[in-house]
Amino acid sequence: MKTLHRILHVEDDTDILEITKLSLETVGGYEVQQYSSGVQAVDHAETMSTDLFLLDMMMPEINGIETLKKLRCSAHLKSIPVIFMTAKNLSGLDLKSDLGALVLGVIEKPFSTMGLPGLIEDMWVNHQTSAVS
Repeated sequence: MKTLHRILHVEDDTDILEITKLSLETVGGYEVQQYSSGVQAVDHAETMSTDLFLLDMMMPEINGIETLKKLRCSAHLKSIPVIFMTAKNLSGLDLKSDLGALVLGVIEKPFSTMGLPGLIEDMWVNHQTSAVS
């Protein structure tokens, strides 16, 4: 089973960027690379080394889904799993059928700062377990 070490986080809200970085690095022990827009993440895609994308759904310029599609154009990022974050109610939207099995889930905002690393780890382990079976 592959271990989760590096997370690429894209979020346009600076407060959420700071809280998420603090939570994931301090509580979760992850290495976190952050961008404040999907455009920035895509522009730096060739230099990224990451295990997981953590993408805000609603951002200016390009949203989380469009960011993911653009990141997937890079051969070495094509198979990176993604978790989306959103304050929007997504009931009725099936991201896995639209974007594939590499969508691990959705985290709703507001989220528990202390609980965020565990939530991500649970989604990661569930994905790794289902990928093996």
